Amino acid sequence: MDEIDPLDARILLALDDEPDATILTLSRRLGIARNTAHARLRRLADRGVLGDTSRRIDPAALGLKLTAFISLEARQADAPATESALVQIPEVVEVHSTTGDADYLLKVVARDTSDLRRITADILAIDGVERSGTVISLDEVMGPRVSALLERVAAG
Repeated sequence: MDEIDPLDARILLALDDEPDATILTLSRRLGIARNTAHARLRRLADRGVLGDTSRRIDPAALGLKLTAFISLEARQADAPATESALVQIPEVVEVHSTTGDADYLLKVVARDTSDLRRITADILAIDGVERSGTVISLDEVMGPRVSALLERVAAG
C-alpha cells in the first residue's frame, strides 16, 4: 500500500470534520479540482485506506456499554481455526495477534458483567484456547484516533 500524501491527509481530515461531504464540497473546501478530489477518494477506497463506516458506531448505542480486553493463550497449531472462531463472536470487536505472554489480545463489548461472563465462556469453549485473562475498562480516556497523524502528514 502506498503511503498517504499531504493532499490525501487533507481530504481525510476534511471527511473527519464533515463525513457526508460531497465531492464538490470537498473540492471547494480544499481548493482542488472536483476530479482530483473524486480520483483521490476513489484511489483511497480502492487501496483499503477507508475503513468500514460501522467502525464509527459507539457500541454503547447498541446497549453494549461495557468494554473489556481479554488476553488469550492458544495452541499455535490451532491458530487459523481459533482466529476463525473468534471472528464469529459478534461481541469480539478487535483481535490482535501479539508477542509476549499472550497469543491474542481481544477487545470485547458486553451489556454488563454477566454478559461478559457469557462471552468469555464462548471464547474459552473455542478449540485451541487454553487460558484467558480479562481486564474491564473503567473509562475510555482516548478512543482510537488517526487525526493527529493525518495532521502531521498534511503539514508535509
